[in-house]
Parts: sequence; C-alpha cells; structure tokens
Amino acid sequence: MNFPACPAFWKTSNEAIENLYQTAQKAEKTILTTTPGGRPVYCLSYGPSNAGTARMANWSSALGSQDPSCYADPKTKVPTLVLIGAEHGQETEGTAALYNLVTLLETGKDAAGNTNGPLLALCQNIRLVIVPIANPDGRARVLPEAIIGLKQYDLRYWGQGTWADGSLCGWPECKKIHPIKDAVDFLGGYYNDDGINLMHDDFFAPLACETKALLDLCECERADVVIHLHGGGDSKGNLMQTSYMSKPAQAIVEKLASACYEHGKAEGLEFVGPHACGLDDGPVPGAFNLASAAHHKCGAVSFVYESNECIIDEPGPKLTHEQVTRMHFIVFEETLKVLQNREYRYI
Repeated sequence: MNFPACPAFWKTSNEAIENLYQTAQKAEKTILTTTPGGRPVYCLSYGPSNAGTARMANWSSALGSQDPSCYADPKTKVPTLVLIGAEHGQETEGTAALYNLVTLLETGKDAAGNTNGPLLALCQNIRLVIVPIANPDGRARVLPEAIIGLKQYDLRYWGQGTWADGSLCGWPECKKIHPIKDAVDFLGGYYNDDGINLMHDDFFAPLACETKALLDLCECERADVVIHLHGGGDSKGNLMQTSYMSKPAQAIVEKLASACYEHGKAEGLEFVGPHACGLDDGPVPGAFNLASAAHHKCGAVSFVYESNECIIDEPGPKLTHEQVTRMHFIVFEETLKVLQNREYRYI
C-alpha cells in the first residue's frame, strides 16, 4: 500500500519508538508492561521523581479526610506531567510530538533540528513522564505513519476496523461491543490484541495490562496533570473536558484551553477554546473513561487533547505535519507554565 509521505521528523512506528527508547541517554527508562501481543510499553521520564515519597492514604481516602496532603504534600512534591500517546494505535499525531519532545530533551534539538529554548526552560524542575505509544498492539496493526492526507474511509478502516461482514465498524458504533475482537474481520488500531479499547476498559473488573500499567504509573508518579493525546478527525485542536472529574479540575482544563486558544491564534493555529463544565448533565451520561479513571486514581487534572488529523474529504482545517506537531508543543508549553506556577493545586 502507498500512503502520503511523512517528513523525516515524523516518527510514529513501534520500531522508531523502540529505537528512541534504546538510544536515550538522559531518561529514566521503564517498560511498563508487555501487551497481549507480546509488545513492550515504553516509558521515558525526566526530572526528579515523587515515586519514593511516603504517603499516608490513597487519593480517595485523603479527600475523605478533607486533607489531600495525606496523599501528596504540595509543598514538597515535584510538579509532575504525564503525557500518553497512541492509546488508539491510528492516532499517531501525539506519538510524533512525543518523539520530537524526547529528542529535544535528549539533544537540545527536536527531530527536525529545531531548538526550543522556552520549552526546555519550562521543563526545568518538573517531573516529565512520557509514554509515546500506550497501545503498541493497535499501532502495529496500522500501516500508515499518519492519517494526515488520507480520507475518512482510511481513518475508520485503520482506526475502528471492519465488522465480520467487511463493513466499517465506524465511530461511535464500534463501542457498542466490547471487547470487540470476536465481532470483527479486521481489528482496527483502537484496540489491543484482545480487542479492548483502553479508553473504555472495565475499570471495576480485571483491567487490560496496558490500562492497569497506565493507572499505576499515574498513581506512582503522583501525577498533577495527565494528557491523553488523541486524534479528532478534522476538528480544531481540542482540549476536551473529562466526565466525572471535579469542577476545580475542570476549571484548570478551561484555563489551559483558553491559553492554548490565544497562543495558537498568535501563530495562526486554531484551537477550539474553552468548554463549559457539566458534561454529565445530558440525557445520556458522559462515559467514565481512562481520563476519568486517572483523575480518580491520583487526583490529576486529566484530559484528552484531540489533534487535527487533516482528512482530505471532510470539512475542517487542513494542517501540515509541522503545524500539527507545533500545536502539541503549544499544549505542552501552556501546561508546563501552569505546573511551574503551581496553579494546578485546585484544593
């Protein structure tokens, strides 16, 4: 199959991330788990860790005591940002951005050879935890390096796969059967090899090993902000609110969405802007998903950033690979500013 060429800096394959992991010199390197397909989930971390700090209670119990410092003392802990790419294997935009971020942290230049002094400065005195591909099973199934420049059919085929009769599973219909493995002909990149969509795992039953590893990571690191990097078809850059997350935490997402909107506008890049809270007030409740679970696991401001995927036969912005990566860097920069100013402490 022939797909539109990607620039040299756009690296999103399992093999590219394995090479990045193996050659990194400055990172603390961890394999979080091994997937049902036998693939490692790589994690690279920078900055001082909170992992060894003592705690008196888990997050829920600490809130019940009305003293969150029983979980993590904000006066002593290192501000911590967790960045997770490719929870859905075809959504490679975040993986490309994380590849460039790790390269910047390792060498002082991103994979395109650009320096970014302001971003590097914002990373100082921050714990930065990076999972470039959370679902390597799904990523292995997706042949294109990017959805950019493809059509809506390609997005749905590589993303959600096909039912047993060969028809596209589509979105959101693909979520009507979970796990989906036995109902499909082609298992799309949304799922691990067991057919589980990590975003909608059964959070009160035995979890997929990838889901458990991600939640354990957020808890171990005492994460303050967790960003789940996804793709949103032809949407503008979208910092999405999280269902069943506290209103003060949602207010931080509002703040970040506004900051990214203004920052993007100054560079000619379109973000959606802030969202209203109250996602769970409609006739159908919002889903308690992986972003929700991360918040309840460790108290983090946890949200999905949906990147533009530049589908050529749908309305919406059509961006270059460089612009897509730059928008991710804007999200990282604005989040790091909040962390540096300790504005995330909403309790």
